[in-house]
Amino acid sequence: MDDLLILIGRALLSLIFLSSGVAHLTKTNAMAGYVASKGLSRPKLLVQISGVVILLGGIFMLTGIQVELGALMLSGFCFLAAILMHPFWKETDGMTKMNEQTAFLKDLALAGATLAIYALYAG
Repeated sequence: MDDLLILIGRALLSLIFLSSGVAHLTKTNAMAGYVASKGLSRPKLLVQISGVVILLGGIFMLTGIQVELGALMLSGFCFLAAILMHPFWKETDGMTKMNEQTAFLKDLALAGATLAIYALYAG
């Protein structure tokens, strides 16, 4: 029963990364505009690289092939996305600050979940 629950959990967790990875690669220009608004250089390249990273990580997690590597890739992406894309501490508008903090915490929660998957499979 535990193995089935772990498989379901991995599959459900991978969905957000698979859909986001596809969006990064099919809506690169739109996403690059958002990345550029955060002051990062080479936004289109960053979107493409991050799209490949999260798509591969999601595939690895879903299929059970290289789960540890996929989990580390996804955790690293989520941590960097939280810091670079959602610096709520820089915001002065209350609503913007709240939205960025929510996105920041979501990314940290996903980083934590993928680290837990890593620990489960690496152990």
